[in-house]
Order: sequence, then structure tokens, then C-alpha cells
Amino acid sequence: MAMRSQVYEWANLSTGGSGYTIRRVSGATPVALTSDTNYDIFIGGVGNNITKPAETTATQFVVIEDLACSTVSGGAVQIRINTTDYFQNPDVTVQGGVPGLASPYPVGSSTDGGETSDNCLSSFDLYPDVYVLPGQTWTVLYKCLTAISGGAVASSTSVAAFVKYTLYDGPDALIANKLLEMGVTVNPNNVDWYKRTLIEQGGVQ
Repeated sequence: MAMRSQVYEWANLSTGGSGYTIRRVSGATPVALTSDTNYDIFIGGVGNNITKPAETTATQFVVIEDLACSTVSGGAVQIRINTTDYFQNPDVTVQGGVPGLASPYPVGSSTDGGETSDNCLSSFDLYPDVYVLPGQTWTVLYKCLTAISGGAVASSTSVAAFVKYTLYDGPDALIANKLLEMGVTVNPNNVDWYKRTLIEQGGVQ
């Protein structure tokens, strides 16, 4: 497939409450997190991870469409492309990113981790989408304002982060780049529209 939608969920859960695992396992316990520290949800060495950084090849184009995280402990998520953080303060200083209270995961979770019955709904919309161009490395970072305890104890806390993106590969990546040059939003509908346009033009000749 040259165009596919993908989602990735990270949580600070691991066997024995330390390090990371390649996939979710039963009986996993929360890993302690330090306050004001960025954790790479893909290869950060905490919770469930993958084995290589998120990156695009010369024939790939990624559109990040949504991201969210747990509401507890002042959690926030940040997109980093190469070495640049996407969400910054007006004076171009770095900030934590999108707070979980604005973009909760899961939607409707309580604002304090379950002690109250309130439901936190999303007030944030990632618009416009974030484009990762061919050859760029990207990741999503999780940060909490207060430290999170780990292990199989009552005070331990499980947190999570979520990102949704569409990967365009091969000819679809070329079309995505062309749409970007034209100032047209890159999404599956517009990619299909451009394909139909090429086919129609070919039929006229």
C-alpha cells in the first residue's frame, strides 16, 4: 500500500516497572518518570517502544493528524522534527507542548486520573496538520510537570500518549510533495483527486 493511516499508543508500562518492552505484556507495571523530562514515546527506553526512530525515507511523506496524552501530572506532548520542536512560545522559547487537559487520551478521562467523575473533553485540534518531509526524522515527546512514581504500589501512576498519522509512500509521496508545492492540503481525498486529474489528462491526449 502506498498510503496508509497509522496510530501509535505509548504508555509507561513495562515488565517489573523499569526499562522498556517491544510490545505490551500482561502484568506490566508503571515505570517512574522524572518531572520536566522529555520522553521519546518511540525509542525513549521507557514503557513500550519500537526498535528504530520514526523517520521518512527519500520516497516517503508523513502527515501527523492528531496527538494526545493523559491528563494527570501536567502531562503534555510535543512534536519534534529533526532537532526542532513544533510547539513553541511566542518568543520562540521551548514549551512542553500540547497539555493533556487540552487534548486528553483517552477522550473523556477524568482530569485527576480517576479520583473524580469529571470527563475531560478535547479543546485542541491539530490544524493544520504537521508535515514530515522526505528524509526527515521525527518523534513525539511526552513530559510531565510532576514526577510519576512507578512499580507495583498504590501510588504508582500509568500515563499514555497517542499519535495518529498517515504515511504516503512511493508515487503517493511524490503527489503529496506536489500538493504541498501547490498549496493544497495533503490528505487522502486530495491525493486521490490529483490521481484522477492525471488520469483524465492522460485520456485527453
